[in-house]
Amino acid sequence: MKWKKPPRIKIYEALGSVADKRIEILGNTAKVYSSSGNKFYEVSFDGERNAIMANDNGSYWHGYLGYPAIAFLFKVGLLELKPDIANLLAGIKWKDLNQKFKNDFDKTLEYIGESFDAAEKNIILSYVEEIEQKIVELDLNLLGDKTMPPRGY
Repeated sequence: MKWKKPPRIKIYEALGSVADKRIEILGNTAKVYSSSGNKFYEVSFDGERNAIMANDNGSYWHGYLGYPAIAFLFKVGLLELKPDIANLLAGIKWKDLNQKFKNDFDKTLEYIGESFDAAEKNIILSYVEEIEQKIVELDLNLLGDKTMPPRGY
């Protein structure tokens, strides 16, 4: 089985998690801490099988590649990380904002966009669109069975 294309916001969230240093790589696995810092997600990767698994809500419930897996792909170099752009997304409390906007990701992104000038918005969006295309090109498989996401905030 293949991963579905993630909502665009998941790339933003992944960049923020990398900028915030909320990811610990341990070989072909990782722990990615939530923006609240109160839980972590587990990621496993098998390059030979072109397969990845993460136990975040989006991956488990909706079948798209979630932000923890995308963050892992940035950290191991399968997606090109541009730290200057990632740093623009540091410190954002994604969980709080997604809850505030009832998981309307477009509204969350619109809200986040208000803190950037037009040039920054265009730079970020162009980069995120490139990453979206690269994720599609990676054509990643699911690695094993899905596991339940951690509970809590």
